[in-house]
Amino acid sequence: MQKKSWQTRTARLAAGTLAAALALGAFTGCGEKKGEGDKALTKVTVNEVTHSVFYAPQYAAINLGFFEEEGIDIDLSVGQGTDKVMTGVLSGSIDVGFGGPEAAIYIYNEGKENYSQIFAQLTKRDGSFLVGREKDDNFSWSKLKGTTLLPGRKGGVPYMTLGHVLRQNGLIPGTDLTLDDSIQFSAMAGAFTGGNGDYVALFEPTASMLEKEGRGYIVASIGEESGEIPYTAYFASKDFIEKNPDLVQRFTNAVYKGQQWVQSHSAKEVAEAIAPSFADTDVELLTTVVQHYKDIDAWSTDPVMERESFERLQDVMTEAGELKQKADYDNLVNNTFAEAAKANG
Repeated sequence: MQKKSWQTRTARLAAGTLAAALALGAFTGCGEKKGEGDKALTKVTVNEVTHSVFYAPQYAAINLGFFEEEGIDIDLSVGQGTDKVMTGVLSGSIDVGFGGPEAAIYIYNEGKENYSQIFAQLTKRDGSFLVGREKDDNFSWSKLKGTTLLPGRKGGVPYMTLGHVLRQNGLIPGTDLTLDDSIQFSAMAGAFTGGNGDYVALFEPTASMLEKEGRGYIVASIGEESGEIPYTAYFASKDFIEKNPDLVQRFTNAVYKGQQWVQSHSAKEVAEAIAPSFADTDVELLTTVVQHYKDIDAWSTDPVMERESFERLQDVMTEAGELKQKADYDNLVNNTFAEAAKANG
């Protein structure tokens, strides 16, 4: 098999990035501070599922001042799991959640009155890479037969997307190979290097860090194989959106600016823009990882979540046995703000 373009680049990532990925911020709620020219900024607490270069358009929007232009001060924290992010949204301890849309689907199907609505999409395919113990320039998915793979949390979009890829390559999870989902997301790389599993699904920069250290090798892009799916999005409680429509609109405007900027700039320029969010990683190393994601067309060009894409996600969830009843797209996805951002962009 021809080696993919992202496999040909040498990733050199500092170990300090992992520490940054685990850093947690305080939940403080909406408030105000002064921006440039004493302009009052509204504080919005955002809890992201993890801290990854995969979310480059978000960090570009923060660091280039797009949120500040919209009168918003972002207080960013890390939840380490979409389930934990959703808990914060529903409890009111955070304003906006950022993670897999599957959590919003589960909550909606529970019949909660103040369910969480998705209002902006950021990524459009799986951002994880399959890492093996040996370098394999001629990898094929059939090589996973009889192996043990560390896939992440059962029920999460990464787990389900991987299962979809395995099935479309003729492999039945649990029959043709073992999926060990007992390991927490943040501990997967350590478990793999400690001897657990034959393969592991990892996000950047962790995947390239293992490759640089000679403790693992990227053999495939899961997102490139799976095709487009609404992978990561912003959501907030229905009550929050109804009470703060102008704030949600301005937030979405900033996200759209970040998406457009990343699309129109080189990997190096993007790396330079997001560097403040990854202080322990030099720009050259960030450039490598950004290029990986550009190569697989990971980022949405606008924040609209299309009906077809949403239904494809629900099909993947149903196939995985995690969804018994499909959620209503028109109730769960609120594209009002995304459409307005595009129209006025």
